[in-house]
Amino acid sequence: MGQLGRIYNLMNNISWDEFKKIEVRIGTIIEVNDFPEAIKPAYQLKIDLGKQIGYKKSSAQITELYSKNELLGKQVLVVVNLSPKKIGPFISNCLITGFEIDNKGVVLSTPDKSVPNGTLLT
Repeated sequence: MGQLGRIYNLMNNISWDEFKKIEVRIGTIIEVNDFPEAIKPAYQLKIDLGKQIGYKKSSAQITELYSKNELLGKQVLVVVNLSPKKIGPFISNCLITGFEIDNKGVVLSTPDKSVPNGTLLT
């Protein structure tokens, strides 16, 4: 079996119909607060997802690479149709996407140009 075949067998594939259920939209971080109750260092974020969706909150373990000031106004890719998750006293009702880099922190998924809040990833 070639390299591609081995990689393909290691992945947990989903169907296109399953993928289409995941709603990823662009949003702008408008509020950042410390989250001292979190087990691992994290922020509590409020994200503006446009008129159709409004505002959602998320907890994000991104303190290693981002200050609160760096995050304000940053556009990020957000999964908006997950069930809410209770994290201590906080309810997270969306997921900010990013890439974990060798246990050194999470680099956020961001667009390279400004996009209207709420725009669906296609």
